[in-house]
Parts: sequence; structure tokens; C-alpha cells
Amino acid sequence: MAFYTHLLASQNNGTLYAGHTDDLRVRVLAHKEGRGATFTRTYHIKRLVWFGPFETREAAKRKEYQIKKWKRGWKIRLIEEDNPDWDDLYFDLNNLLGFER
Repeated sequence: MAFYTHLLASQNNGTLYAGHTDDLRVRVLAHKEGRGATFTRTYHIKRLVWFGPFETREAAKRKEYQIKKWKRGWKIRLIEEDNPDWDDLYFDLNNLLGFER
């Protein structure tokens, strides 16, 4: 089982949200359907723009809390290293994660 830290955005260079989960597909879908955190519902944050896998829940949670303390510019650099166009990675998760489940 893998755990993930993720960054969601409202749009390119928009409002950002960091979280962690053990089921990235289900968690991002919840945000897309308006069942995520109040913050993401309020600011229409639905686009998965970055994620990182971790072996343990604690490691994923630690990375989430670390990212939340970062300056905005650092978060943007993290996103743009692998996703310069701020594409919604949710639609390609099967390819990015493989067909685990």
C-alpha cells in the first residue's frame, strides 16, 4: 500500500491546498465532487497538480505539514518541476500510478 501527499489548485497559479491520503483517486474525486475539505469547497480547489508517494502514512503526513509551512514560491516551484502547465493529473492517474488497487 502506498500513501500520498498531494497539492490541489483552483487554477494555474491559483489557491493551493496540501493534503495526504492512502487512496489518491478517491480523495481527489471527493474534492472534485465537493465532498472535500471546507477550504477546497469554498475556493473551488479541484485540480490535482502534484503528488508524491510515500511508504508510510506518517511520512506522507510529515511531508504535507512540511509543505504547508513552505513559502508559496517554493510550492509553485515544486509543482512546476514536473507539471509546468499545471495540468490536472487526476485524469492520468491510472498511467501515473499504474493499475494498483
